[in-house]
Amino acid sequence: MTEIPRERADLHLHSSCSDGTEPPGEVVRAAHRAGVGVIALTDHDTTDGWAEAAAAARETGLTLLPGAEVSAKHAGRSVHVLAYLFDPADKVLLRLMNRVREDRIGRAERLVRNIGRDYPLTWDDVLAQRAGDATIGRPHIADALIARGTVRDREEAFASILHPAGGYYVPHYAPEPEEVVRAIGGAGGVSVIAHPAGRGMMPDSEIARLVDAGLGGFELAHRENDERGVRHLARVVARRDLIVTGSSDYHGSGKPNRIGENTTAPEMVARIVSAARGSAPVVG
Repeated sequence: MTEIPRERADLHLHSSCSDGTEPPGEVVRAAHRAGVGVIALTDHDTTDGWAEAAAAARETGLTLLPGAEVSAKHAGRSVHVLAYLFDPADKVLLRLMNRVREDRIGRAERLVRNIGRDYPLTWDDVLAQRAGDATIGRPHIADALIARGTVRDREEAFASILHPAGGYYVPHYAPEPEEVVRAIGGAGGVSVIAHPAGRGMMPDSEIARLVDAGLGGFELAHRENDERGVRHLARVVARRDLIVTGSSDYHGSGKPNRIGENTTAPEMVARIVSAARGSAPVVG
């Protein structure tokens, strides 16, 4: 097994390859400056940032666990599944992520048309907020609204115009969490439910199905988690011997989350690395 340094680990960071504001290499360098020694790049439904992040990890001496945050939906509510050290060429998982990204593009265009009926917003405004070929999502629309002076920041945008109850919402495709967990396992990866005790916590019956399907664990240290939900899931973790992670969910300037504000214990990082067979950590 790859020897991983026993350093502070933040296993949930985003770059401009999805909805973060910094390129993958800069995310790695920001983690290094923050004193974090082990990170995972987990852009939404893409592995596009892996190569750049790996190069930066080697330059800085930081350890990188390549990953992704795979979109899912259960009973109409979004569920985000963090995937670590999977095979990036696995056809089943790639097909799932590609379908989500393709639907996200059409959804974003429809959403912009809806908002544009009441606010000065165009598709070109949104494209101007995208870095490279990143798939357009609601954070880019929020940034366009900020640039237009319609809202102050992403938080205001998501609490008002982009809120599902804001009158402009457009539903999007996402597979069931069980399908995602099985696909990640089939690709040799380890799955962890992101911020599972936040809004719309899954029922115990669904959690049990996910664990039976191969779910690795839960991200229990996250600013969006509710304390009562964390206590409940901690009992599930103890009973089923699951992995527990803690992470920042860093998005650069797009969110107030700071690298290293929550971290993962070295023994839990070791469990992820030991269980994975799809790809290897990059040890700088």
